[in-house]
Amino acid sequence: MSSHRCNVNPAVIVLIVAALPWPDALSQGARSHPPPRASSSARKEELRKRLLTLDLGPQPPPPLPASTVVDRLMETGRERSRQLRGFRSTRFYQLEYRGLFGSREATMKVIATYTAPEKWDFSIVSETGSKLLLNRVLLKLLDSEREAYRNGAQIEISPANYQFDSLGLENVAKDDPCYVLDVQPRQSTKFLYRGKIWVNAKDFALARMEGEPARSPSFWVKDTRIDSTWAKVGGFWFIAHNRSLSRIRMGGTATLTIDYTDYQLIGAGASQGSGQNVQLPAPSSVTPER
Repeated sequence: MSSHRCNVNPAVIVLIVAALPWPDALSQGARSHPPPRASSSARKEELRKRLLTLDLGPQPPPPLPASTVVDRLMETGRERSRQLRGFRSTRFYQLEYRGLFGSREATMKVIATYTAPEKWDFSIVSETGSKLLLNRVLLKLLDSEREAYRNGAQIEISPANYQFDSLGLENVAKDDPCYVLDVQPRQSTKFLYRGKIWVNAKDFALARMEGEPARSPSFWVKDTRIDSTWAKVGGFWFIAHNRSLSRIRMGGTATLTIDYTDYQLIGAGASQGSGQNVQLPAPSSVTPER
């Protein structure tokens, strides 16, 4: 039996060997053994450290039940109240009536001063426009505010006054998330509202309110829609703007806007406040009654 020899070109063998997926240790000739493999816990820790260095941007606050949001709102409100000795602010009232009795306007500028625990002083700086609106409406707003604050518990945001339901999260400004709550009064009184409130998710402070009085403050007012906003000043949250639109039973509408500006704190941090819960302005103090 004759043998047969297969002649293969040596250059072809070199190319085949070079193309094989040899281990890194053999191809480099520098190491004879692969490096030890990290444990599972070590790999997880390394991954955690890398994730911590990633910039994921602002994260949304966690969803919370309405009861928890209200508890935090009341807790932070009492603490701020204890720390607030007083403040001074400038208010600008503007009232416009359009309807059966023609058109009338009036404005009033007021310096309001609060001294803990419950003292309010109002100084009228200027008045313009209809004397009827000034005397029968705008001046009455200040009297109604004094009356409401004589018993602060009746205007507090608390489970004693309201039922709350969560409506989720919403931004009232850029990167300023708020918990939104539906509020329904437990009693139909002139001091309470039905509507919605926005609670700042970082400070647990009242940021906005939108609603209507639980009971009309006057026979002459058919219904009223109120929208109020709050702003942060020196660590405290104060009402900044209010707008109410009222339909009058005899015909026409009354639009009232109140701008609260130039807040100046009076010795915050001395624990002089009464520790009251967060309060909404009494409807009769931000709604035309006549």
